[in-house]
Amino acid sequence: MMEGSNVISNTGCLDNGISSDAKPPNPLAGGYRHSLSSARAAAAAALAPCTNKSLIRHPSLMKTKPSDVSIEPKSAIDGPVVDFIPVLRSGAWADVGSRSSMEDVYVCADNFLQDYRFGNSTEGPNAFYGVFDGHGGKHAADFACSHLPRFIADDEDFPREIERAVSSAFLQTDTALAEACTLDDDLASGTTALAALVVGSSLVVANAGDCRAVLCRRGKAIEMSRDHKPVCLRERKRIEASGGYVYDGYLNGQLNLSRALGDWHMEGMKSQDGGPLTAEPEFISTKLTEEDEFLIIGCDGIWDVFMSQNAVDFARRRLQEHNNPEMCSKDLVHEALKRKSSDNLSVVVVCFQSHPPPNLVAPRGRVHRSISAEGLKELQSFLDNLKV
Repeated sequence: MMEGSNVISNTGCLDNGISSDAKPPNPLAGGYRHSLSSARAAAAAALAPCTNKSLIRHPSLMKTKPSDVSIEPKSAIDGPVVDFIPVLRSGAWADVGSRSSMEDVYVCADNFLQDYRFGNSTEGPNAFYGVFDGHGGKHAADFACSHLPRFIADDEDFPREIERAVSSAFLQTDTALAEACTLDDDLASGTTALAALVVGSSLVVANAGDCRAVLCRRGKAIEMSRDHKPVCLRERKRIEASGGYVYDGYLNGQLNLSRALGDWHMEGMKSQDGGPLTAEPEFISTKLTEEDEFLIIGCDGIWDVFMSQNAVDFARRRLQEHNNPEMCSKDLVHEALKRKSSDNLSVVVVCFQSHPPPNLVAPRGRVHRSISAEGLKELQSFLDNLKV
């Protein structure tokens, strides 16, 4: 399932960006272009699957101050900064589960810039991993999986300014999808998007939706993303400030997500001036050290039946057995099926070292023993009897 390419994806997309499936080909390429207005033609040129370096800038990205919908990124964990160069190995697995169709998509690129900049790479590790969970169809997930990594790689600020380039790519992908939907109504759908990038010893996770990334740091689960649900306090405040509302846990009573790409067809969700549903990602980053063992990226179907620490414990045992990230991904999916997950299932596991996770031996503390008053009384009685 995973052999044969440095760029591994379950979308059917080839490395040149052309889909092997009937949908979703880039509707802004080929004959469509001649019927577009000049504005749409510019968007079409940016979407062409070639080495075009001219990118559309979303209006909100032209501001020098942070966007109003940005949430201040939290630090995953404070720790010593050490010179650690990860050895990247990845694998992925997906299953339709109990659903009638598959709407999840993933991509693994252990050599991101080499694969997406056609050999124009930098020294040191650089990788891209993504999981996209579609809703209302798979087309938005396929579209985002194909275009988001290319927008990142084509950004002249990447990898010097990772967060700015990735945020730009999320919003450009969302805008491009809106243009595509005006040409083909069948593309109308939405998707979550979670992207994890490794550049040198830095791990940067960008999330819009309810997929989740969890880092294993010496056996401890470190959540590298936050589930974007309408009921979350910060998300609810942002939604209400944008003119939306939360009803029975749903955004505007329609969607159980507060951030997503696509969904332009849903009334009251998005507009060119903003809206309660945003595609702007939230970032969490950390510096990798020798204590960092692996990263799990999964769609919400995984986290419906796994707690973060539970998933890390399970994956750690499997990696100790076979040290294979693809088999570990498959193990996680199969275990989620055994636990009766009712959703599509997709998992990406990224290992940061060549050896399996070490056995952790908990230090034995000093045992302080004491004797109860009743015990002392019995002991005194025993000693008294010896004197008789």
